[in-house]
Amino acid sequence: MTKKFLDKAYQLTDGAKGTRALYDAWAASYEAEVGENGYATPGRCAKALMKFAKNPATPVLDFGCGTGLSGLALKLEGFSTIDGLDLSPDMLALARAKSLYRTLTLVDPDAPLPVRPGDYRIIAAIGVIGVGAAPLTTFDTLMKLLPKSGLLVFSFNDHALADWRYEAKVSEWTDCGAGRLLFRKYGPHLPGANLQSNVYVIEKA
Repeated sequence: MTKKFLDKAYQLTDGAKGTRALYDAWAASYEAEVGENGYATPGRCAKALMKFAKNPATPVLDFGCGTGLSGLALKLEGFSTIDGLDLSPDMLALARAKSLYRTLTLVDPDAPLPVRPGDYRIIAAIGVIGVGAAPLTTFDTLMKLLPKSGLLVFSFNDHALADWRYEAKVSEWTDCGAGRLLFRKYGPHLPGANLQSNVYVIEKA
């Protein structure tokens, strides 16, 4: 299989607008490409989150929802109310067709996020933060949106884990007690592309 878009995604260096352009172009073939590579992280994240979510009816913000594979994994695990955000209109169109989400919102990379602190007690950023995707500062943004005892489930793939700053960012929050690391496990991400990922669940202190 030609991994044209996977390769390009991990080489992106031109910011949010470049990311939007690539994911718009990738939208039509995205699910086929990641599916052929055995994309496992959404299911792993959803299962990890369910271990700690006290009420699966609590609304979940699926940040960077893409075509809705993450929303599907969350729904299959039992989460019933899911709102999606993404910067790619073409990806969002495919997510909308799945009828999984309560709301779907297009993010403007040049404007503040359309979410206020405390709007969601659970946020998912599944396969979102990393090399060629959302910048590491996104982690701080999402943690600050959570209320006390709120949960963030997220993943870092091998490309991110090769950069010490990603794990250091998690430690920055947990070492000072601002967050509690509830779950971290290394496992398959895109096994067909020989990629693994860490899945994490953090509770806001």
